[in-house]
Amino acid sequence: MIIRSKAPLRISFAGGGTDISPYMDEYGGIVLSATIDKCAYGSLQTRGDSSIRVQSLDYDIIAKYNLEQALQYDGELDLVKAVVNNLNGTSKTGLDFFIHSDAPPGSGLGSSSTMVVALIGLLKHWHRLPLTNYEMAQVAYSIEREELGISGGMQDQYAAVFGGFNFIEFKPAAVIVNPLRITDEIINELEYSLLLCYTGQTRLSSHIIESQVTSYEKKERSVLDAMSETKVIAIEMKAALLQARLRDFGHLMHDAWLNKKLMAQRITNPDIDALYQTARAHGALGGKILGAGGGGYLLLMCEFGRKHIIARKLEEMGAQAVDFHFVEHGLQTWEVAA
Repeated sequence: MIIRSKAPLRISFAGGGTDISPYMDEYGGIVLSATIDKCAYGSLQTRGDSSIRVQSLDYDIIAKYNLEQALQYDGELDLVKAVVNNLNGTSKTGLDFFIHSDAPPGSGLGSSSTMVVALIGLLKHWHRLPLTNYEMAQVAYSIEREELGISGGMQDQYAAVFGGFNFIEFKPAAVIVNPLRITDEIINELEYSLLLCYTGQTRLSSHIIESQVTSYEKKERSVLDAMSETKVIAIEMKAALLQARLRDFGHLMHDAWLNKKLMAQRITNPDIDALYQTARAHGALGGKILGAGGGGYLLLMCEFGRKHIIARKLEEMGAQAVDFHFVEHGLQTWEVAA
């Protein structure tokens, strides 16, 4: 028997950065996001020995480890090792993993956290673990942020597990995922108006996040004000989306981007600024770099009839337009015959 899993990557419209400790622990965070038809995938099959074999298509790595001893974190496939260490229990049954993602690490679509969720899904299915969606998301967060010490927020794990359009509240005592009922008409128009472009650059998001945390700990007023304002904008964007005020939604994306750039120095760079300024000059209402910033994917809300022009202008500058659609499902697992 083979177990497969897939978990969707996400687009964050506003509030990113407020889901990061210690700001989140003191003030609470808010994120407005939606999942798209780009996914992280995993497959699991049992072996006849007590070893684990992992093939990562994204990193072009095939590695083998012995289950007779705890898997050590050394920078090679640590996400896989940590999920096995936490969810495989005392089982010595050998396992083959095959993993890959539709987006590269550092893309801003939450690919690393989504891969952790896909891996958790495999072992949850294999061992019939009684984990709720909230528990799976929390385990994914704990593995990546606490056990492995990778800097980042909480939104990616919850988006990947739950799927769909969500308004997520990060409170000191709990996380609350509020699913949004967006009509097909609004989703269709949103897809028609949004342009997703790969900038051609990836980045190590942890460096940008560490810079933001340092600025917060120094209580820099501009950073605190920007984080507070981006939560207000997230609430306004949710209302605009539910009420089909998509022009307002686009303008609010621009306001969110202006505030996001104040949170850390490396969120943007001259190349990103040039792409964004060109898009605005040719009809983009607003937009933002997805994820922590510094590279990855640029999301733009375009004027009617201007999307193809903006795409052409950005591709002339080296960016690549990427087709996508929104999806409602979160993590999924299933079985196939070996």
